Amino acid sequence: MENIFDKTYVENTWCPGCGNFPILTSLKKACKELNLKPKDIIIVSGIGQAAKLPHFFKSHFFNGLHGRALPAATAIKVVNPEMKVIVVGGDGDILAEGGNHFLHTIRRNPDITLLLHNNMVYGLTKGQASPTSLVGFKTPFQVDGVIENPINPLSLAISQDSSFVACTLAADVEKTKEIIKQAMLHKGFSFIFILQPCVSFNKLNTYQWFKENSFPLPENYDPHNKEEALKITLNLEKYPIGVIYKNEKRTVFEEELSVYKKDKTPLYKRKLNEEKLWSFLKP
Repeated sequence: MENIFDKTYVENTWCPGCGNFPILTSLKKACKELNLKPKDIIIVSGIGQAAKLPHFFKSHFFNGLHGRALPAATAIKVVNPEMKVIVVGGDGDILAEGGNHFLHTIRRNPDITLLLHNNMVYGLTKGQASPTSLVGFKTPFQVDGVIENPINPLSLAISQDSSFVACTLAADVEKTKEIIKQAMLHKGFSFIFILQPCVSFNKLNTYQWFKENSFPLPENYDPHNKEEALKITLNLEKYPIGVIYKNEKRTVFEEELSVYKKDKTPLYKRKLNEEKLWSFLKP
C-alpha cells in the first residue's frame, strides 16, 4: 500500500546499505500507522548524514546549524503545540556539537521526539571518531585508536530523568517502528537511541556487530523502575533493546509556560498586540 510520506522528489545520497535507510522506513511506517498527515509533522535536523533524513520524507522540516536541532525544535513546539515535532541527528551532531542542548532538552521536557542515529563515527566528514566511538577504534585521523571513553547517552538520559528512553536496532524495522510510535504518543521528551551501521567509514560496528552486541529486554521488564534502568545501561557491553525508562509524571515544558496558563490558543494563531510589544521595547 502506498505511503504518503514517500512522495518526495529529492535524490537520496546515502551510501547503498546505509543504516539510515531502515530508520527512514521505520519512521514512515510509524507515522502512517498513527494516521498522521504530512501537514501534522515537522522534522528538525542539524548537520550530518542522519540530518539529511527530512529531505527524503514528505512533511514540514527545519534544517539548522550543526548540533542546534533540539533548541529549534523546542521553540517550534512552543509556538505550535499541535504539531508533532521530531528531531533527527547523528551521534556527533547530537552528542558533540549538540551535547549541551541534549542535556537542557532533558531538563525542559518539551513534547518532542529525538531519533539519535548512532553509527559511532562521523560519516558526513569521512570517518573521524565520534563521542560514541569505542576505545581503540582506528580511523584515518585517530591512527593509533581512540583513547577517550565513549559517552553513554542512555545512562546519561536516565540519570537526568528523561521522561522516555529507548534503544533499538535500525535493522529491525518493525521493532523500531513500534518504539517510534510509543515515543510519539508519549507526553514529554522521548529519546530513542538507534544503533545503525555506517557501511563506508566504520567497518567494526556492522549490522552483525550490533546484533551480536545487543539483547532484548524481557517481556516482564518494568520501564518505570529508574534504578533498574540505570543498572541495565551503565554497563554497555551489550545494548538493551526496547523501552528502557519512562516517567509520565514530569510536567511538559510548553504547557508550563505563562502564555498558555490562561489561553491554550497556539501562539501562531494569536494576533500580535503591537502596542504591548512596543511597550516592552521602550527604555
